[in-house]
Amino acid sequence: MASAHSGHGRACPATGGPATRPAFRRVAGTVPTTASLLLALLSVLLCVLLGLPGTPEAFAASGVPHALGAQGASGASDAGTGASDAGTTGASGAPGVPRASGDGMTGASAVTPPGRVVIIGVPGLEWSDLDRERTPNLWRLVGEGGSASMSTRAVPPPERGITCPAAGWLTVSAGQRAGAPGTGCEPPRAPEAASYGGASVPGWGELTAFNATTSYRPVLGQLGGLAAEAGLKVAAVGPGAALAAADRSGKIGKYAASVEELGDLSPYGLIVVEADDLARAWTGDAPAADDAPATMTAQARREAATRADRVVGAVLDRLPPSLADGTTPASPTTSTAPETTAPGTETTVLVAGLADASVAPHLHVAIARGPSPGGGTYARGYLTAASTRQDGLVTNTDLTATAIGLLGLESPNGVVGRAWQGGEASEEPVAATVEKLADDDLASQVLREVRGPFFAVFVAVQILFYLLAAVAIRRGWGGSRALTAIQVVAVVSGAIAVSTFLAQLIPWWSLPAPMVWVIVTILGFACAVAGVALSGPWRAHPLGPLTVVAAITSVALLADVMTGSALQVNAVTGYEPVTGGRFYGFSNIAFAVYAAGTILALAGIAQWLISGGRRTLALAVCAVYGGLAVFADGWPAWGADFGGVPAFLVGVAILIILVSGGRVSPMRLILVGLAGSLLIGAIAAVDWLRPADQRTHLGAFVQQVLDGEAWTVVGRKFGAMIGVTVGNWSLSLLTLVALAFLFLVLDRPSRWGASALGRAYTLAPALRAGLIGALACSLIGFLMNDSGIAIPAMALTVAVPLTLAACVRAVRLSPPTTPGRSSVPAASTAPPSP
Repeated sequence: MASAHSGHGRACPATGGPATRPAFRRVAGTVPTTASLLLALLSVLLCVLLGLPGTPEAFAASGVPHALGAQGASGASDAGTGASDAGTTGASGAPGVPRASGDGMTGASAVTPPGRVVIIGVPGLEWSDLDRERTPNLWRLVGEGGSASMSTRAVPPPERGITCPAAGWLTVSAGQRAGAPGTGCEPPRAPEAASYGGASVPGWGELTAFNATTSYRPVLGQLGGLAAEAGLKVAAVGPGAALAAADRSGKIGKYAASVEELGDLSPYGLIVVEADDLARAWTGDAPAADDAPATMTAQARREAATRADRVVGAVLDRLPPSLADGTTPASPTTSTAPETTAPGTETTVLVAGLADASVAPHLHVAIARGPSPGGGTYARGYLTAASTRQDGLVTNTDLTATAIGLLGLESPNGVVGRAWQGGEASEEPVAATVEKLADDDLASQVLREVRGPFFAVFVAVQILFYLLAAVAIRRGWGGSRALTAIQVVAVVSGAIAVSTFLAQLIPWWSLPAPMVWVIVTILGFACAVAGVALSGPWRAHPLGPLTVVAAITSVALLADVMTGSALQVNAVTGYEPVTGGRFYGFSNIAFAVYAAGTILALAGIAQWLISGGRRTLALAVCAVYGGLAVFADGWPAWGADFGGVPAFLVGVAILIILVSGGRVSPMRLILVGLAGSLLIGAIAAVDWLRPADQRTHLGAFVQQVLDGEAWTVVGRKFGAMIGVTVGNWSLSLLTLVALAFLFLVLDRPSRWGASALGRAYTLAPALRAGLIGALACSLIGFLMNDSGIAIPAMALTVAVPLTLAACVRAVRLSPPTTPGRSSVPAASTAPPSP
């Protein structure tokens, strides 16, 4: 695939011609040396970073759908497989832990869990619903524990991007995205009473069969089943809670319609409570399957939130108290000796707004009070999780992992979340915390509203600019002034991509008319970057502005990903936390921008060094920084990008080979591609060797390969790639227009004489190497990632305008080559014919 794109350089824009070849004369031994240097550097970086203190904790994260292997299908092929391991070592990993029957009842030798877990699910609860007077119990919990916005990731109903309450509860049950059949958000059905005193979920077999057909393959009943197998008593309050608390056969040890009916809470290790007031106010009692639920009025929403808060208060009032000496009272199902715990921390309360109660998806409430799985207690402040690496942001699949960890159980492969973690204690007022988290949801909502119009404007303006530039270059319209204007606009246009991330430094979403402000903010940063590129001493060189903009793009995104990817969250070209695709590392669009910027920046630096007679240093700089950039893209603590590493390595290698004076043969491309695959494979294998709860999606993919589930993930990614490419006509059109402009305008003779691209190659031969490397990287990235056409579209958004700016400068520096009128032939000096 790569060879078809890159070939020897002839398949790319312009061959460079004889005039460009002397600048790339072969240096004996250079190509093997630079290739070896690049691979050696990557190996050294891997070894060094593996030895850094604290590194394993730095890159613990969970599966996410926009990265290969993210969704982690269950390692259990049926309902019984997940229990087989627990039969040997116990669910907590300790030998001899007895298992109870599927009804969740505890035997005589039941083991006391490290702590009691109470999950209170309030489908639809948003941070804007909280109020000191109307929701005092939730307000109090915020002041006593950690808080975060929750991304509710589940299988949505057809043609809707929301999480229905039943899907939210089933996702908690499985620890993986799950859903329910039907086209509407029908409320969960009430469980059926069983003779042993518990209950069973009606239609459990239908739910299991439906989820087996989804690409995520969730195993329903993971949470309740693990607790029951460990000998813990499990209780559920409400039909939705029954879905989350049921074991793999759909049974619940104890079911009650209300907290009051449940009675004493002390015997239970896991209690799941449903406060469905917001969901019922939204959907009604039994909405039609094909009808979209109505939008609640503001008054109805406030009243429903108040009722839900009363349910939360009822649960808090019934929690068993702790003794003053730090022990908890003995229960009938535990040993007569009290268990020693920290005073008042024997029960962890987890509150989750685990579904939507509106026609648009939202971020929801997540609160944790009490002991945390990692030891200590949840301090007042913001929660985080290794699955998001963002302060104040967690997911609903993390809720399952948190409960499992609190119960001292081992999380199976099918649970893709990571436990909620508390941060440092904060003295921030509760009102400020609530306001900040509500603002996060506002940012996500505004992003969803402006993203579509932004890309429509973005694509239209880009295409219009290419058309005007084509007229000016091909026909000479506007003369020298037009060329000057084109160069300036091209430099600004090339800075737009990185500016979409830099714009996150300003809260544009909170300003009036956010669509206007996001454009103004992005343009402001783009103009600032262009100002730097066009104002220094480098501005006179054809590759000066290109190098500055590309270098700022590369360094800014590298710094961002090394410090947590904050600039990508809620950016118009970044992550969308509501849908929960991915929260950290390089998104596919950010990768495309970063890779194109890095390769072009290295080309510009290499040209500057080569012009000074320092070719060896130029090759070393390309190898060192290029190797670091590729490594940062794949390293789990930073980029955590699976599919981008082989593509990026091929692009950097093509740059180095061409700068050294070599040829890009198919065999070399194959070898470099294999090296990239081995590199990311080695990183993934190292990640897999760590404990399961510390792996990222890279290590999770290795486990999926071992479990035979990898093809399911690959198939889902391939389907997504095809869907994005076919469905996103605007980015497909932009890609075609940019390539046509490159090949049919810049690479052909024009009114100004020889092709503009040819002139740029003559004055700056390294441009050819950088452009070919960037194009090859974008093509391979397109084939290996699920974002499809978005990758070449965004890479070309950086590469083509900056190349245009270099070409315009080259045209202005070179004398016209248009042939003049032929002179009159001289008279012949031969003697006249006889």
